[in-house]
Amino acid sequence: MTTPTSAPVIEAGVIEAGAAAASRNDTCNIAAALPACAAQSPERVAMRCPGTRRSDGLASYDVELTYGELDRRSDAIAAGLAKRGIVRGTRTAVMVRPSPEFFLLMFALFKAGAVPVLIDPGIDKRALRQCLDEAEPEAFIGIPLAHIARVVLGWAKSARIRITTGRRAFLADDTLARVERDGAGAPSQLADTRPDEVAAIVFTSGSTGVPKGVVFRHRHFVAQIEMMGEAFGIAPGGVDLPTFPPFALFDPALGLTSVIPDMDPTRPAQADPVKLIDAIHRFGVDQLFGSPALMAVLAKHGQALPGVKRVTSAGAPVPPETVAALRELLPRDAQFWTPYGATECLPVAVIEGRELQSTRAATEQGAGTCVGRAVERNQVRIIRIDDAAIERWSDDLALPNGVVGEITVAGPTATDSYFRRDAATHLAKIREVRGELDRIVHRMGDLGYLDGEGRLWFCGRKTHRVETASGPLYTEQVEPVFNTHPKVRRTALVGTGAAGAQTPLLWVELHEPRTARTECERIAEELRAIGAQHAHTAGIERIRFHPGFPVDIRHNAKIGREKLAAQAARG
Repeated sequence: MTTPTSAPVIEAGVIEAGAAAASRNDTCNIAAALPACAAQSPERVAMRCPGTRRSDGLASYDVELTYGELDRRSDAIAAGLAKRGIVRGTRTAVMVRPSPEFFLLMFALFKAGAVPVLIDPGIDKRALRQCLDEAEPEAFIGIPLAHIARVVLGWAKSARIRITTGRRAFLADDTLARVERDGAGAPSQLADTRPDEVAAIVFTSGSTGVPKGVVFRHRHFVAQIEMMGEAFGIAPGGVDLPTFPPFALFDPALGLTSVIPDMDPTRPAQADPVKLIDAIHRFGVDQLFGSPALMAVLAKHGQALPGVKRVTSAGAPVPPETVAALRELLPRDAQFWTPYGATECLPVAVIEGRELQSTRAATEQGAGTCVGRAVERNQVRIIRIDDAAIERWSDDLALPNGVVGEITVAGPTATDSYFRRDAATHLAKIREVRGELDRIVHRMGDLGYLDGEGRLWFCGRKTHRVETASGPLYTEQVEPVFNTHPKVRRTALVGTGAAGAQTPLLWVELHEPRTARTECERIAEELRAIGAQHAHTAGIERIRFHPGFPVDIRHNAKIGREKLAAQAARG
């Protein structure tokens, strides 16, 4: 094990100078802090990538970019792209794996003021084509395999500029390497982007429906950096292991070194903990970000993480047993944050692991999952449940504390539209006008309530509620009750029949999927007995077992209840 080498620390003032631009009439751009960081500490490592393999099979991490290189080379790429017509406002599909090329390219596009179009590569190929058809990118930059798919599957026919990361311009107009060479030695390419200019189109994972392109403006990204830094106490100079690649883009803007993990980012549940821990120990990683599925991998592995001071997990509620197990592996003063939010607005609220553990008993009694308090500058309000669009905000919409409704948020990171999805935008956005205030309120599509302490409790997705004749049932108030059974890994509530008269059905995934039928029957009776102890779960009689729930492709944590509901309806 090598000892991490010391490096100059980037001062917080440099980071704040770039982030505060959104509140002044300066350039507003996620890449704005990079030149200053590079000037102050050009030799500091901005990111390390796995690279080649050692004799023991572990990654060598022999590929790295310093802040100076990231700034200089992204300027060169931006200049080379401009010569080919990729300039301010050019929608550019990016299909590049987590690598130096990905980060250089993204910062080049941000500097140029071009508009990256990002789509989860793991989604259904038909959905991926639909996303590209909707976005109508004018340029397409991808790995060779992406270009083959583009030609064979008819992706992005609108793209008039095609660039490959491969060595040869096969099925493309040019290579990224030649683009960079053509722009070598270029001065700063940072465009004078304004807060309201479109910065990127980021598609949702589609885990709760058809993927939608979220329109991010430069002010949204800059606010995310500010708010995450403040909420989690992130200081420049740390070393981060971001297991969800897009979050690694924030690290240079926060003055951090990114260690890109040796794993498939679309399959965090299958990550090799040995590889992750090797990187953590070798480079002195003091903070990491990952989905609940990845946290479960580390918790199950059980190896101590003595140098890690901050863990952040998002994408779905983190099971309480995972929080408890992982906190045992961390130093006593380490923080375990579970931010609540969505692609359309992040972060919304945050809670630290100690407080989350203190609410476990309430969650297991059916209270829902506590996701903490609203991040400063956000306003979280609960409105009555309504599946229709709401054009204008009215205070009559708001519900009192303790009443379950739809969660809404207004704040600096709340995006205002979906790209070319007017119907979806109308359903998800409410315009609020009072005096000089004119802003967008985002409807999260999640259900929850605020308690007397101002904490937000998550009760499940609005589309996942089960409307029975005796009243609604919410997934996050039902499933944790049954998840207390020692042989149950997780459960999923669905409904069959017409809304208002649905019959609840509980799908069950056991820790041991090959459990005998007679044993399953006994577990089902025990689950009914557990449900009978609570008024809201007493009527759940139908129980079925499943070998392995479908999950989302981005975090491997959100249960595919739509698929389970369809399976239940088929009988």
